Amino acid sequence: MNKVVLGIDIGGTNTVYGLVEKSGNILISEQIPTLGHEPADSLISRLKVKVDTYFEDHSVSELAGIGVGAPNGNHYTGVIEDPPNLSWGHVDIVSLLSKKFNCDVCLTNDANAAALGEKYFGIAKDMNDFILITLGTGLGSGIFSGGKILYGHDSLAGEIGHLSIDQNGRNCPCGLKGCLEMYASAKGIKETVIELLQVNPGDDFLSSLDLDNVDGKMINRAVDDGVESAISVYEFTADKLAYGLAQAATIMNPEAFIFYGGFSLAGDRLFNPTRKAFESYLMENLKGKINLLQSGLPHGQAGVLGAASLIWLSDLK
Repeated sequence: MNKVVLGIDIGGTNTVYGLVEKSGNILISEQIPTLGHEPADSLISRLKVKVDTYFEDHSVSELAGIGVGAPNGNHYTGVIEDPPNLSWGHVDIVSLLSKKFNCDVCLTNDANAAALGEKYFGIAKDMNDFILITLGTGLGSGIFSGGKILYGHDSLAGEIGHLSIDQNGRNCPCGLKGCLEMYASAKGIKETVIELLQVNPGDDFLSSLDLDNVDGKMINRAVDDGVESAISVYEFTADKLAYGLAQAATIMNPEAFIFYGGFSLAGDRLFNPTRKAFESYLMENLKGKINLLQSGLPHGQAGVLGAASLIWLSDLK
């Protein structure tokens, strides 16, 4: 009987799930709406129908367990705690899934899941110390230290997005001011565009952007075309990102930062100025020693693979 693990990557808008073999081969993967305004059990029921249908058609496969990556997922308690963009409050997702599927279930937060995926199936296979940064609507991070994921006392370690890089800076929903996430993320870029428009309200490119849904691809094309205001957006973002990364590097001394998520698809348009500024913010004995890399995994797969690895790897159960 071929054993597979159900890896689930829960997002505020969509949830990606996949049935994963121990080798990392994904037999089937699909994205479905999370529908975060509905109870968590609604999502679980829809997933159960999908998985049952697969096993009905593939009777040689057996479910070995379920791994879940979710925003604010607590690895120790199995509870998703007030996730952003989901009206779930505190939900014991591990218990709900265990009862529905009758198997072992493990939970971690979404950034940790992506870090696990990169470690065991991506470009970090030979790294023991690295930090994965998810760049999307917000900025998340998962830290590997000494070959193990870093959870901390309450499963809250590694919230680099909430390092304050300016104590008088932008307000963050977490209650702090100047959090890195408020500068280096989709919502951070939105704020940057608004501030630049206040200085230059007649800028044609900035005025053309939909502030309710800032289009990274549109900014990328403008940068490629040499539009100065688009270049300024990424240069400002890169400087803030680099400063935050340098603070994290001083504490953790990673071999590399690895970037994953939709915003990271900007590639060298963003990362070349980030690398330059990053080196300038590092203390002397760290300069030239830390790589800034893009994920080697296809977009959308790191979270599913990492979630599945929670079950496959006995030391992480």
